[in-house]
Amino acid sequence: MSARPDPLDPSAATQLGDGAYPESQVSYAGATYWLERSADGAKRLVAVANDQSVFDRFAGTVEPSGGKVRLLAETTSQNAQALRSALPWLNPSPLGLRTSAGFGDRLGLATPGHVRALNTVGAPIRPVFAQQSIREMGRCHRTPRNVLDDATWGAFQAGWTKPVGADADHLEQLEDIDNTATAGFAFFTLDPKAQVDPEAENADPAAVKAKVEQLDWPGLESDLPTFTKKYVGQRIDLDHQAVELDEASVLRAMAKYGPSLSHAMAMYRRLQEKGTGYEVEFAVDETDYPTKPAEHVVVVSELKRLGMDFISFAPRFVGRFEKGVEYIGDLDELKRDFEIHAQLARALGPYKLSLHSGSDKYATYPLIAEATQGVVHLKTAGTSWAEALRVIAHNDPDLMRRILALALDSFEANRKSYHLSCDPTKIPTDPTDDQVARLMDVVDSRQVLHVGYGAILEEFGSRMYRVWNDNEEEHYRIIADHFVKHLQPFAAYAR
Repeated sequence: MSARPDPLDPSAATQLGDGAYPESQVSYAGATYWLERSADGAKRLVAVANDQSVFDRFAGTVEPSGGKVRLLAETTSQNAQALRSALPWLNPSPLGLRTSAGFGDRLGLATPGHVRALNTVGAPIRPVFAQQSIREMGRCHRTPRNVLDDATWGAFQAGWTKPVGADADHLEQLEDIDNTATAGFAFFTLDPKAQVDPEAENADPAAVKAKVEQLDWPGLESDLPTFTKKYVGQRIDLDHQAVELDEASVLRAMAKYGPSLSHAMAMYRRLQEKGTGYEVEFAVDETDYPTKPAEHVVVVSELKRLGMDFISFAPRFVGRFEKGVEYIGDLDELKRDFEIHAQLARALGPYKLSLHSGSDKYATYPLIAEATQGVVHLKTAGTSWAEALRVIAHNDPDLMRRILALALDSFEANRKSYHLSCDPTKIPTDPTDDQVARLMDVVDSRQVLHVGYGAILEEFGSRMYRVWNDNEEEHYRIIADHFVKHLQPFAAYAR
């Protein structure tokens, strides 16, 4: 992206009020913009320019000001879109093969903390501030446009002036493509996990052969003999080993993933119809079994044959990537898994490896950063929500007790679609203030609260947002400190 801020207008600096966020002030194309917060916590956009026509896309009040015109505008969706038009670096764009990180934000409040973490680390890691799955949007009563607008205001407030992405995460249905593309997302994670056949993992050879024969080969624009001839006997030489494809591994790979390829291509073609700038990730990380090297080869090769141009691939790695806690598994085995998948991505691509459920997996970051040499995307989701609960626990422990009680009562419903190992019976039901303060440091309570966000926000959202609003600086500091630990291991390899 070529757009860069202009030198600040010195006359505009004198107009900053007591509630202004100084880091938000930026000049571009004849106008200077900044964000202000009033005593009641409401925020508004302020801008000055020589020509009133600069503000035509904004909805607000324009008045004379010291020989110029001054805009006062609310932080509405229309004005977020107008701001993206006025300051083009806020408009999401494809990030390519650059090292990148996704900052899932269920609340729409965390982006300034994410920006601080990036600035502290200081490496050229490209951010995806707007990122949320359709599943999470539904539970949080948000729309794709809400997610994008909140990230826009947060990045602007924090003074971010470099490119940004926007990830329509874990898309499974065609209408999800329509809704997120219309909102302005630029990164689309295709996740046809419902079409992956887990039975193929352990089925006997005859059953595997039958599954492959029953695939929709016309829909895959091929046939079984052609497919078999292409892959069986293929050898891919890597740095220190080779991946050899025998008939059994090739057929099992196609039995397992073949149905998902057809659905993924339907979503991809729907995206192509939009004609907008975008990039695609193909994800199978939420499937039941690790992605074997042969399966990696077959899946990405078939997608390329069918015409999908993707920037990143999210395999299901070995071990357990549970929500909100450290990696569970053998790190030496994971290191080898990262290395072979990264080498395949270089040999067959290049494309980025994507680490999903990457929140709080500190032991894994140096391993995948080194294996990929920075051609990697880190995706976090609920950890910003989990860390925001620390602000509640610190400032309103009685509210936190009620939140915990609801999370425990609704846990069986909340846990669906998540991989968890927590034991709710180990969580105190009437915690002391000291125990409340430590809830987010204990695996059992952290995971129960991590997945309870939908029910919690439904019941206590208004009161919680007041606490976050009243303790904004504490919230940003907690988020920033948390994400520095996520980003720092990637700094040496960032590209």
